[in-house]
Amino acid sequence: MSGLDLADLAAHPHDLTPKPPTASRVEMTQLVLPNNANNRGTAFGGQVMAWIDIAAAVAAARHSNGACVTASIDAVDFVRPIERGHVVVLRAQVNYVGRSSMEIGVRVEGEVFGGGRYHATTAYTTFVALDEHGHPRPVPPLDLQTDEDRRRHDAARERMEYRKKRRAARQARSSSP
Repeated sequence: MSGLDLADLAAHPHDLTPKPPTASRVEMTQLVLPNNANNRGTAFGGQVMAWIDIAAAVAAARHSNGACVTASIDAVDFVRPIERGHVVVLRAQVNYVGRSSMEIGVRVEGEVFGGGRYHATTAYTTFVALDEHGHPRPVPPLDLQTDEDRRRHDAARERMEYRKKRRAARQARSSSP
């Protein structure tokens, strides 16, 4: 047993030092096995969504230095099915942060062994960072370093504004007699 204390490796959840989007970047791979595929020989959409949620959760936790929960998965666009036996490559990173929430974009590609990749799915998720009592806690701001960072951030800000309007309309409908 080494003398390494794993607690010494953890970032402090209350550290609000700005971080670049690249600090949250995740690349995760899965293999579409028979139990992940439907009767057409392609990955179940629900399975792909579960993998998206995991990749996004890791990106959110990296950015926020701790525990996060999924608040929404709102725009999942299945562009092309991923076939049984292909590799699934999920790339996620934080695009935008609010006080305690973060938008994480996830791009999913299929990969043919020994060949190339193809775009399969894109998704946008929202996660909320939680403190030790399960309450929302602040997250570090984003340090936008490149034009691509700024482009993603601006597009994400527009999506967040749309989500807020959608949520307000839903709340207004539910409070109406």
